[in-house]
Amino acid sequence: MDKLKMHSRDGVDKNIEMIGKLFPNVITERKNENGEVEHAIDFDMLKQELAKSIVEGNEERYQFTWPDKKKSILLSNSPIAATLRPCREESVNFDSTENLYIEGDNLDVLKLLQETYLGKVKMIYIDPPYNTGNDFVYEDDFSIESEEWRVQSGDYDEQGNRMVQNTDSNGRFHTDWLNMIYPRLKVAKDLLTDDGVIFISIDDHEVENLKKACNEIFGQANYVDTLVWQKLYGIKNDSKWFSHAHDYVIVYAKNKLLWYPNLLPRTEEANARYKNPDNDPRGNWKSADFTAIGETKSSIFDIVTPSGRVVSPPAGKRWIVAKETYETLRADNRLWFGKDGNSIPSIKRFLSEVQDGLKQTTILTYQEVGHSDAANKELKNLLAGSIFDYPKPVSLAQRLVHLGTNRCDIILDFFSGSSTTAHAVMKLNAEDGGNRKFIMVQLPETTAEDSEAFKAGYKNICEIGKERIRRAGKKILEESEALRVKSGAEQPDLLSDNSKLNSLNSTLDVGFRVLKLDSSNMKDIYYNPADFKKDMMDDVISNIKEDRTPEDLLFQSMLDLGILPSSKIQCEVLRVKSGVEYKYFNVADNFLIACFDEKITDEVVKAIAQKKPYYAVLR
Repeated sequence: MDKLKMHSRDGVDKNIEMIGKLFPNVITERKNENGEVEHAIDFDMLKQELAKSIVEGNEERYQFTWPDKKKSILLSNSPIAATLRPCREESVNFDSTENLYIEGDNLDVLKLLQETYLGKVKMIYIDPPYNTGNDFVYEDDFSIESEEWRVQSGDYDEQGNRMVQNTDSNGRFHTDWLNMIYPRLKVAKDLLTDDGVIFISIDDHEVENLKKACNEIFGQANYVDTLVWQKLYGIKNDSKWFSHAHDYVIVYAKNKLLWYPNLLPRTEEANARYKNPDNDPRGNWKSADFTAIGETKSSIFDIVTPSGRVVSPPAGKRWIVAKETYETLRADNRLWFGKDGNSIPSIKRFLSEVQDGLKQTTILTYQEVGHSDAANKELKNLLAGSIFDYPKPVSLAQRLVHLGTNRCDIILDFFSGSSTTAHAVMKLNAEDGGNRKFIMVQLPETTAEDSEAFKAGYKNICEIGKERIRRAGKKILEESEALRVKSGAEQPDLLSDNSKLNSLNSTLDVGFRVLKLDSSNMKDIYYNPADFKKDMMDDVISNIKEDRTPEDLLFQSMLDLGILPSSKIQCEVLRVKSGVEYKYFNVADNFLIACFDEKITDEVVKAIAQKKPYYAVLR
């Protein structure tokens, strides 16, 4: 029983609550002077959140920690000098698509997207490394010099980030994995809408640590559930203990009070449970229990059945309503006493009045969403070979996208692998007429020279993911057109090569704009006076790197101004009175006009101003 507080709200409690909304990971527990456990602020952790260097501190309290945790927080908060460069030749429908495929270190990419997509992503789905002992994880170690880095063993991405194999003989087995996943989740949280949700696939190796990390980042109150995916349909008799047949999907909401999963379509099997034995004009119904546990006096009374039998609630139970409501239900023919009218009542639930759909259970069976073997065959057929190991079924990703989004939402996957999520988004859009947009992020990990992928011409994982989207998009368009033709409409000529696929006229967006993470377009022209030399004068005149194009400058400007890199872009020509032509970019219908030509005149500036853009950017 709760007691009345008999005083106004404690200001400290209010402050703790407000700080907890901003930084859930600084909320901890401690015992007060009465020996009671209460919420408190971990001030060392709060200092770390507000500091640009590592803050040391030591006090006994409940906390989830590991070596280098403060470094991972520091890493998530530290700024970067990088940009995203467009790649038209690898894109599909570059000018019109709203989908993005981004190559590069996902932590750096998330930081670049942090302002532009702040609060705009409805759903995140990731399938990160499971830490089985054979996975590669980022070695985010900034405590040693870059040359020393390269002496150590490991692979590198194009930005020089080192990746190492996290074997279980490594003394930092869980530490390295947590240092990899924690800062990425921390940055990704900011991208979610207030009613957004994240689904994370994981297995037994790190499921406990993942939940603890998510409890800190998203807040324990925003944990929704753990779904169990039945990934195998057979028994593995060579298993040492049990035949392991499942993985998990951890679900956290940005705000659990605002996000609820969509219902699944009702099935014929579910509807078949509804009958109409008494020919009720309201249609089919099924009976539900009219009793509940408890002995509330107002809901314990005798009922006379139509046959004249007097019945009471079973021992320890009551009717679900009081007598007055019972009389109303009986008068409305909403109670069923059995065919002979002699049974205790049950309440009639009409099919026409139930929710237009079914709740997802926490068990995702392979009959519903596919299994690992089917996913391998699915990708093998699409790419004509065993190109990628352990993809997820499209049907699994499609089910999660259905549960988590509405028809015009943005879905992000920053461990995109073979791009199963992009495939699922396009397929669901084709089925329900949606206009969901995807953002795929993937490090261009090189494929092994002895692998089927390398032999097939795929030099890195990104090439696999992009080709999968191209082929899946074409297949989905062909299937959609086949259905349209079957209904009597005219079928356009579908062509296979990438350039002709760009010209397909369809409301279904199967394109994607390729962007690649790179260093800033700008030179570093800040020198100490003693280091400055005469031959550096050219850098002062133009601080733009020589290999950068106007389109490179455009995308960095869009990121700086918070304009979505998926925005519509038109390249137009401005002709002034002198006859000189200037090329400029019109982004999002005059929201941004950018001209990076040199020797811009007042006449050009005036002509741009007359178009009344919200932003204008010049070289």
